[in-house]
Amino acid sequence: EVQLVESGGGLVQPGGSLRLSCAASGFTFSTYIMNWVRQPPGKGLEYVSTINPTGAVISYADSVKGRFTISRDNAKNTLYLQMNSLKPEDTAVYYCQAGFVRGRGTQVTVSS
Repeated sequence: EVQLVESGGGLVQPGGSLRLSCAASGFTFSTYIMNWVRQPPGKGLEYVSTINPTGAVISYADSVKGRFTISRDNAKNTLYLQMNSLKPEDTAVYYCQAGFVRGRGTQVTVSS
């Protein structure tokens, strides 16, 4: 069974940082393109970032470029999202995604 379990969310002040993790199991993680997406309160899903299986090809939404960093550890079957200089508009439930499968998400709230 494919499982994606996100963690690391929480409440942080504007300008702060968080590191999200996504533990993957039930599939060959090292062969999959992985994505982070998010859903702000009352809105639809938004694209955040993508990383290819080797980590050599990465892309970001314009809204997070220069502030967020995606990475992966294929030996640990884990995907990461380092989020710096957080803004209130980054408040959302963050999901990792492999193909059409998403985890349950982790809440990130940016507020003073």
